Amino acid sequence: MKTLLVAEYRDGKLLNSSYELVAFAQQLGAESAMFLVGAESVLPAYNGTLYLADVGKYGEYNPAVHKQLLLDVIAKEQPDMVVFSHSSYGWDLAPRIALALNAAQISEVVDIIDGVPVAPACNSKLRRDVKAKTEQIILTLQGGAFGLEGAPNGTPTVVPIDTDVAAQVEFCGYEEAEAGGVDLSRAEVIVSAGRGIGKPENLAIIEALAKALKGEYGASRPVVDSEWADHSRQVGTTGQTVSPKLYIACGISGAIQHLAGMKKSEFVVAINTDKDAPIGEVADVLIVADLKEFVPSLTAKIQAL
Repeated sequence: MKTLLVAEYRDGKLLNSSYELVAFAQQLGAESAMFLVGAESVLPAYNGTLYLADVGKYGEYNPAVHKQLLLDVIAKEQPDMVVFSHSSYGWDLAPRIALALNAAQISEVVDIIDGVPVAPACNSKLRRDVKAKTEQIILTLQGGAFGLEGAPNGTPTVVPIDTDVAAQVEFCGYEEAEAGGVDLSRAEVIVSAGRGIGKPENLAIIEALAKALKGEYGASRPVVDSEWADHSRQVGTTGQTVSPKLYIACGISGAIQHLAGMKKSEFVVAINTDKDAPIGEVADVLIVADLKEFVPSLTAKIQAL
């Protein structure tokens, strides 16, 4: 099994998500090579062949050019899998490559079991094993699903690559999203609500606990999608990434997308009626209880101190 890992470079930096691709290849037990449009001064800590295109010449993103550069490397390496991050870069470029190769694409992969990719279904409530019918497969990996056990290390063997394909668009840069709502990234304590709160009225008990702890309240995607909480409160890959001293997850099962947004929390407490909920695997303390009874009681005890 051979993989080609498509690393990402943005604003003069190698993105850490590039190492999640390496972790995926390691978990798969596959040989790997890496593709990057970047700078020779900022190389990944990686032991393997790195096909490097000059970002100064080709830009941080240009669909037609990057596609051709990557297709040239694929023709040389003949990988079984071409692996992207599930990011704006991957969303755009992966289907272009899949179409050009007439290859199957599997998006948002969260695990690999016996060589078979696993992807979420039904708004991440279920998971499904996906077997492609083509020899080559194009994958995008959900952020946070794969991680190296230690710090990245290694020195790549750099192979410069070029193309004569002309640019069809001009890359002008990045535009920051307009700030709005609360900035959870600054909070030292976050109490987050999940689908397990049951109904929108119960968000008040989550907010009360956060206030008692002098923190902020957050929410999982299902709560935001149901319009029980504002999007500025969402924690996860499509919300905010947080790293508080204390994170309390109330009624949150622990989908990969949510875990990716709070995995850097110093101490995690999970409150859930299901002792086998995935959130328990990352929690320092798992409280098996009905949050609608436990949270108000805990809030009252804290307020009485």
